Parts: sequence; structure tokens; C-alpha cells
Amino acid sequence: MLNKQTWPTVAWPILAAPMLAVTVGISLTACKILPTPSGENDGKAPAFNADKMVGDIWAAKVVPYLQQKAGLFPEVHALAKADPAAAGAKYGNPKKQANSPWTFAVHLEGKVVTANTQSRAATMDVDADGDGKADARVQIGPAMRGTALRDSLDFIQFNDFTNQIDFAQFGKAFNIYADRTVLSKLPREALEGRSVRVVGAYAMGSGQDLPLVTPAEAEIGPKP
Repeated sequence: MLNKQTWPTVAWPILAAPMLAVTVGISLTACKILPTPSGENDGKAPAFNADKMVGDIWAAKVVPYLQQKAGLFPEVHALAKADPAAAGAKYGNPKKQANSPWTFAVHLEGKVVTANTQSRAATMDVDADGDGKADARVQIGPAMRGTALRDSLDFIQFNDFTNQIDFAQFGKAFNIYADRTVLSKLPREALEGRSVRVVGAYAMGSGQDLPLVTPAEAEIGPKP
């Protein structure tokens, strides 16, 4: 009778676990963990705030400058039509950009001929020489066109700003501030025939339309 042969047990190496460990190790070393950006400005300059900039200089610089620089509207407008450069040197901003139109600071007094207060871009047409015809159109907001207030100031220069966008926002901020602090307080009903007094600025146009005055100060008298 043959003896039953017993086969030796072979201990095969367990490769799966080491291979898995190597694979995981490779995956981890191939990834980068990036830090989450924080909300802090890391010491950078504060964000541009056009509204605050205008508010900071309005009473201290803007209004006093316009009061001193402005001429009576009939005189300014007559000189502007005859000699724009001479009018600009006297009533405007000689430091303006070369390709920009002249902008003139004016005192405008007269009577309201017609008014458009149904639009957000409300205006009133003013007779400044007593002939019963409108000589200028005054913006009373809240929406206003142009940047005449900014452009009339010789202490404001484009090169003081980082880019065109900031400069444009700064110009609009003057209109917003004038509306909030001055124009929104004006009466809106039955304006025809009332006296009006304005200190502001207008940009030279084509001559076909009425000069469009943006006020920094404005008063409207009682009903006649």
C-alpha cells in the first residue's frame, strides 16, 4: 500500500496590498491642495468709490469753485458763440482734454417758460433775457445727461484716475449727488412762470439745441 503523499504548502507573496498602497501614494503625491482665497484685501488700496469722492469735495471745493468761476449766462453764452476759446479761458476749464468740448460755469436767472416733469430726465426751459423765449434748458433729474459739473472743474484731471471707467463713474457721481442733495427738493408742479436761480455748468453743443445746464445749486420761487 502506497503511502499518501502530502504536498508542501507554498506561501505565495501577497502583492495586492503593497500595490494598492503604491497606487494610493502616487495619487496623493500628484494632487496639489490650494489654499482658499480669503476675503481680506491683503493691504491693497480700498476700492474706488466715486460717490464718496464727490461727497468729500462738494461743499468744500466744488460749489465754491463754481460760484467764483461762473459768469452770468447771457454774457457767457454770447461769448461762447463768438469765441469759444476766450469763453473757455474765462468761464471754463483750460486744463480740459484737447478733444473735449468746452464746458462753462454759469449763473442762470430767469423765469420758467415750460417744464417737463413727467420724465425721469426732467427739465425746465428758462427765459434769461426777458423776451419770453427759452434761452437754456435746466436739468432737474433724477436722471441727467452728461458730465458738465465734473468737466467744468480745473482741479479734476483724467490722469488722476486709474482708467476711463473710473473717470466716467466719477462724472456720473456728480449728477447723482446734485440730485440727492439739491434737485430732489425742488417743487415739480406748476413751474411755468416761476422765477429760477441756478449755479451750474453746461457743455458747448452744436448750437441747434438749447444749452443744457446741470445745476450744483438751484432755487425756484413761489407761484406767480
